[in-house]
This record gives sequence, C-alpha cells and structure tokens, in this order.
Amino acid sequence: MPRDTVTIQQADFDLSAEVAALRDGDAQVGAVAAFVGTVRDRSDGVEVSAMELEHYPGMTERAIESLIDEARRRFSVLGVRVIHRVGALLPRDQIVLVVVTSAHRHDAFQACEFLMDYLKTQAPFWKKETTPEGARWVDARQADDAALARWGLKMGNAA
Repeated sequence: MPRDTVTIQQADFDLSAEVAALRDGDAQVGAVAAFVGTVRDRSDGVEVSAMELEHYPGMTERAIESLIDEARRRFSVLGVRVIHRVGALLPRDQIVLVVVTSAHRHDAFQACEFLMDYLKTQAPFWKKETTPEGARWVDARQADDAALARWGLKMGNAA
C-alpha cells in the first residue's frame, strides 16, 4: 500500500521525525533518500532578505500527488513524503522536503531527484524575493528546465 503524503504548510518541519514516520512499520525499506531545500541569501548575484511563497490550495497538492504517481511509474518506491512551505521565509529557513523510501538506494536517489526537478519547474508555487531594489517575482530558470528535460520531460518555462 502506498505511503505517500503531501503537505503544504507555513510551519517548519523536522527531518528526523518525517523520515521516522515514513519508515515506521515497513521492514521492506532498505534505503531512504531525502532532500531539504533552504532559502538562500542571494539569487542571481543579488542579496535576498526574504522570500514569500504563494500557492493555490487543493490544486498544488493534486499536482504534487500526480508527480508522485509518475515517480512510482518510473521507480520502485515504497513511500514518499513531500512538504513545501508557503508564506514568508527568511534566508536559511527550510522551504521544501522530499523523502523517498525504497528497497534499494538507486530507486530512492533517482525518485528523490526526479521529484525535486519536477517540483522546481512544475509545481504551482509563486515565489517573490525581497531585495535591496525591492520585491521581484522569481521566474523559472533554463537550468531548471534542463534538469527536467533529462527525465524526458520538456516544459519550456524559462523566460
């Protein structure tokens, strides 16, 4: 039975607690791969003092759940946990967590990376950075599209 959960929240998260919950009671788990993304203090060479994330409740969760379904089609995955924060964040704050369990490390690593590449380009989040010049919306980057393209998906988001 799939052990997948998606949570969009303002509150911070605890990596250890999330990994323990995903592994709990599943003796098939032989590998856990996790990615934690944090807010940087610079973007494109410009100082960033804060970031604000917005999303469409319901739509965002469904999009990420669909992404997890695609990861399951590609990799042997036992469980997936995705947490993405929204609201006001500061540099060094945790912003996203992706945890994947599988029987073997290769599937866990690949699925975790696939999920992050997709989240970075396709999940319906809108990011606004606060810089010394004022607030600016963050556009998709060509490097993010290239990362997604290596999985055979071409989106063309970057300006």
